[in-house]
Amino acid sequence: MILTIWRHGEAEDGVNDRLRQLTDGGRDDVSFGCGQFHAACSAKGIPHPQRILHSPWVRTVQTAEIIAAAFSLATVAAKQALHPGSDVAAVDAAMCADGTQEHIVLVSHQPLVSALADHYVGEVGCVPFLTPGGLVTMSLNMVAPDCGSRVFWAFPPTYEEGI
Repeated sequence: MILTIWRHGEAEDGVNDRLRQLTDGGRDDVSFGCGQFHAACSAKGIPHPQRILHSPWVRTVQTAEIIAAAFSLATVAAKQALHPGSDVAAVDAAMCADGTQEHIVLVSHQPLVSALADHYVGEVGCVPFLTPGGLVTMSLNMVAPDCGSRVFWAFPPTYEEGI
């Protein structure tokens, strides 16, 4: 299984955190990142995403919609387990309940996105801190701690691959 963890794009300031929307720059970054991500997957022989799961908060919904537009065959669903304050066990359970896919994208918030990367790779700090719009792609043997290996990561504005 391939898993991509993608932090939502840059969001506007706002009083109600749940309703914060992506900035124009955040939208542009994620859109450009989708093109770079598409090319990286193709170059590495990685299947395109089949499923995009996201937090129900506005900025992650918007990020997931941009990703889904770039990968039109992927299905999209909100998962409560991906909201801020959630934990890796809840995400594991949500992914297992959702069913096995060849390539899943999770769109969520800090600190959960970095905690998930550490959890699946089994090494704290193995993946750089995911800034807004940043992503990491990994190969998992199963949805469990220390069962994955990092394939690449990328960050705005260039989305050049890091390995």
